[in-house]
Amino acid sequence: MFFSQDRGLWRRAALALLLLALALLLDLWQRPAHPEPAQARFGAESPPVLADLRPQDQGHIPMPSDAAAAHASNLLAMPDGAPVALSAFWFAGDRESAPNVQIAASQWDRSSGQWLPARYVVNRHVMASQLGFGVRRLGNPVAWLDGSKRMHLFVVATGWGGWAAARILHLVQDGPSQQLQDLAFRPERVLPLSWLWNTSFLVRNAPLALQDGGMILPAHFELGIKYPVALRFDKQGNFMGMVRMSRQGHWLQPTLLAQGTTHWLALLRDTRPQGHIGVLQTQDGGASWLEQDDLALVNPDAAVAGMALAPQHLLLAHNSSPGSRELLDLSGSQDGLRWQLVHPMAHGQGADEFSYPAMAWADGALWLSYTDHRKSIAWQRLAAGSLAAPALPRAKGSLP
Repeated sequence: MFFSQDRGLWRRAALALLLLALALLLDLWQRPAHPEPAQARFGAESPPVLADLRPQDQGHIPMPSDAAAAHASNLLAMPDGAPVALSAFWFAGDRESAPNVQIAASQWDRSSGQWLPARYVVNRHVMASQLGFGVRRLGNPVAWLDGSKRMHLFVVATGWGGWAAARILHLVQDGPSQQLQDLAFRPERVLPLSWLWNTSFLVRNAPLALQDGGMILPAHFELGIKYPVALRFDKQGNFMGMVRMSRQGHWLQPTLLAQGTTHWLALLRDTRPQGHIGVLQTQDGGASWLEQDDLALVNPDAAVAGMALAPQHLLLAHNSSPGSRELLDLSGSQDGLRWQLVHPMAHGQGADEFSYPAMAWADGALWLSYTDHRKSIAWQRLAAGSLAAPALPRAKGSLP
């Protein structure tokens, strides 16, 4: 009898080891390739002196008529000569993770100098029917134009479970028109990032443009531990591989800034109490990353957004209060390690929230967007020159 029990125990242990070995082999087989080093392309041919940037205009991007909440905007600079200078994407609905949340979009019309009325461009039910599996939540859209100026949209989507069980949907422009009234997307694939149904990978920040027309998409893993990854795409939008950027377990939502063609920084949100903005550095075009000392800038477990207009012309939008998201500032740097205030984007107090910034360079100006009290998406435009817009409010409430 005891011999029979021991034999059953060993069989179960052997079966568990076999299943573990099969899982590890599956992980190795499906693990994305390690991409070759890349060369970055900068955002502006004639960058301004950062200290000369001044607010030129500001306001709120129009919301869909039925949306009570908005969050996680992303800005995409459109090609020169297009009718619109920018496309903006965000998620909107009754609240974050509500059943009616969709991806909304608006565009800045060059002729009228205004944002066009917003419309929804990604619906979870439509995506689910096209993908063949359920989608419970949508969020964090990130847009990109490939080498043929075709628009791609990367969206976080969940099934059962919260954001930690999310996957990254790769959507591609469906149809020839990029005008807002025609803009539509079809699913290309779920990015193949892990054997565990590709879960717990999320995007947030804009890609780093490459000289070959491809890009590096920053992303992160957050199931149990949190760590950043860099995803490589060629100029047609084909996924080429992934690099894990750190072994730490408290960094997420990296933003990438190029100091040179192969010398880049990643600045990161820190989930630790009394955290500061984390720093990673690569000297070999993203093939390997080394951890650096944290910045002096505090990080209240909040998203940051960076951009390199040119070498020594680095910008960072970040929350400056150690315990809340009531202060949102734009800082500038030459080396990416020492930062000075360029512009106070939004300053409130108490329970005020200005968060999840995004930025783009278009028409000789820096454009910024951010979440305003989880109810709308605010925007600002900065350029070198005289102050043409009223000073930003410092009191509680939304921007005018």
